[in-house]
Amino acid sequence: MSIRSYPSVADESACIYIKNANCIKPRSACVITFGCQQNEADSERIRGILSELGFTLASDYTDADLVIFNTCAIRAHAEDKVFSLLGNLKAQKRVNDSLIIGIMGCMAAEHGTVERLKTKFHYVDFTLEPNNLGLLPTLIFETMSGGRRRFAIGIDDGDITEDVPVVRTDSYRAWVSVMYGCNNFCTYCIVPYVRGRERSRASADVLHECRELIVSGVKEITLLGQNVNSYRSDLTFAQLISEIAEIPGDFTIRFMTSHPKDASDELVSAMAKYSGKIAPYFHLPLQSGSNKILRAMNRTYDRDKFLSTVERLRAAVPDIVLSTDVIVGFPGETEEDFLDTLEILRLVRFDAVYGFMYSEREGTRAATFEGSVERGVRSERLTRLFEMQEPISLAVSQRFIGRELDALVYSVSENGIASATAVCGRLIRFEADSVGVGDSVTVKITGASSYELTGKLKNKF
Repeated sequence: MSIRSYPSVADESACIYIKNANCIKPRSACVITFGCQQNEADSERIRGILSELGFTLASDYTDADLVIFNTCAIRAHAEDKVFSLLGNLKAQKRVNDSLIIGIMGCMAAEHGTVERLKTKFHYVDFTLEPNNLGLLPTLIFETMSGGRRRFAIGIDDGDITEDVPVVRTDSYRAWVSVMYGCNNFCTYCIVPYVRGRERSRASADVLHECRELIVSGVKEITLLGQNVNSYRSDLTFAQLISEIAEIPGDFTIRFMTSHPKDASDELVSAMAKYSGKIAPYFHLPLQSGSNKILRAMNRTYDRDKFLSTVERLRAAVPDIVLSTDVIVGFPGETEEDFLDTLEILRLVRFDAVYGFMYSEREGTRAATFEGSVERGVRSERLTRLFEMQEPISLAVSQRFIGRELDALVYSVSENGIASATAVCGRLIRFEADSVGVGDSVTVKITGASSYELTGKLKNKF
């Protein structure tokens, strides 16, 4: 793996051409994002590239001259949304034949999906894999200058591109990608096939980006990676997060998404040592409570190891907020296997559980497994999972009643209700008074539901 700067020499002429064209006839661009936080971070870089090329950024794709879908391939439902929206663009392309349509993200790295786009969506101008954002100016240039449709797939060289311009959604919080790709090859997951193998950014580049964000006034930095705590450069992830915590300033560090096998003692100790900077929150995906299913998923841990990790986290950070992911209806899952999952939820008492029905993804090992679980059974199990978890979430939420929590405001409704994220990750709603988006506040908690807390503003700082 090597590091390259944006733009490459080969793309400079494309950048110049597009900038000049936009000076003569200004164009607007809209980026629509599907999926995870990594896609959100990628979209900020896509917008940064487009802005630097002279495009004005639009929020409504119906008025844009360039529309880019930054897509997700984790579940079929996410792909269906993209194809549905693409259908809407067909009429728009008829009215505006100079409209440029591009598909980026994980769907653009699936050979079967790209072939479908080629043959059934003739008005899509290009596709581009998620690891090659630096090629975007060239693809736009080729389309604007009358070139053939381009499907840039299978050209990932594994390099990391630094210095890509960024247009961030917020001025007070930021995503920072520290690594890309995944080496785990969970049998249900398409990520290693569309995002590639793990590649970690140099710690100096990550630290430089974080320092700049903190100086600019960012109050919350979320470190991202498909398996963020497997970061390996000249530092381990625990060492990296400790170095960031040492930077002077008033800010909170978050990170996602983690794998239980990489929740090391070193990381747990760092969270305890820097509790004033690192949020007391950990998303720890369980996926299944059955050892048989965990083996079939290739998760590389068992029930006992998972429970041991929870114990270590709670011993080091006693009031930590824990959330998890669970997949129900994985091939071969019996009623007994599902009950094993419910037992883990009863034992751990997570603050929040994100449950999903198994979604078969072509190209993954699990897609070839026997023992498919009927959709009706999957749906029924998911309902039972939520029915059991809801009172648990309510009970663990109620522990915050009467306490004062620091939080960051991210929205204020028209009727004056502020929504904020507590340092521990919990959602809080309260009467805004003089509070605005981006304000740091202290809220006294007066009520709790399974999914959110309510309270009264104590002070703003």
